[in-house]
Amino acid sequence: MVTLSKKLVEKLYHKDKLSGAEIAKKLKTTQWAIIGFMARNNIPRRTFREANNICFENKPLTFSLKKGLSEGDQKLKMAGVLLYWAEGAKASGKNGCTVDFANSNPEMIRIFVKFLRKICRVDEKRLRLYLYCYSDQAIENIKNYWYKLTNIPKSQFSKPYIREDFLPEKSGKMKYGLVHIRYADKKLLYQIDNWINEYCRKI
Repeated sequence: MVTLSKKLVEKLYHKDKLSGAEIAKKLKTTQWAIIGFMARNNIPRRTFREANNICFENKPLTFSLKKGLSEGDQKLKMAGVLLYWAEGAKASGKNGCTVDFANSNPEMIRIFVKFLRKICRVDEKRLRLYLYCYSDQAIENIKNYWYKLTNIPKSQFSKPYIREDFLPEKSGKMKYGLVHIRYADKKLLYQIDNWINEYCRKI
């Protein structure tokens, strides 16, 4: 029978942030033995929020930030970060789990996608493009345009939002519609937010 130490279990659980199952595996016993031991020895369990935070911290990255940036890379990084500051969904917003950059300007979209690929080195399969356009536009032509510009496969385009109720004077205002470039990774969103704050402090 395994002899458990309160000091050791507390260290593994609170300092090393292991779960009950991970502690049990490490000490070669059962999860229920660990839970029972903690209850008998008044070792407080984590709150649901604390457990979620640890789970988030331990979640593997889906991107790999480029190191040793050249002068050109530094300029691209600054351009991408400041574009996001101006036109991106913020970490403090209601959808603060996804990188979401929206614009109708092709050059802004091209630069931001290049920033994601070259500086953030994101997982290509997780990139998404969401199109917003009007019903009097040639939807397939617009989708082809953005595919050629971004090189994001059309299989990774979300279902477009096609607006039917718009004023006649709005027709033709956005030749290629408006697109959202999305990447669902909260850690990348936080990283971009940290870069924004760094640039603000420097300026």
